[in-house]
Amino acid sequence: MDNISRVTLLQTRLEQALSPDRLEVIDESHLHQGHAGAQSGAGHFAVIIQSKHLNGLSRIAAHRLVYQAVDDLIPSEVHALRIQIVPT
Repeated sequence: MDNISRVTLLQTRLEQALSPDRLEVIDESHLHQGHAGAQSGAGHFAVIIQSKHLNGLSRIAAHRLVYQAVDDLIPSEVHALRIQIVPT
């Protein structure tokens, strides 16, 4: 799977799980060339998300919900996921 497909898959999973008001999935794989995770072919991504489902949660709990939506993609398709929760 290429990184464009991975971005689309991440977006779809997060939209279905968290119905975000704002969602950006950014491919940051180019920043990690030469990194051990990049050698496996899995990508490095950033997620910027704003969702009512994350309101009032601790940072750890909010990140857990994001990871739960995509956990089967890690580490086969996603090597690293940087998450930024945007308050509503």
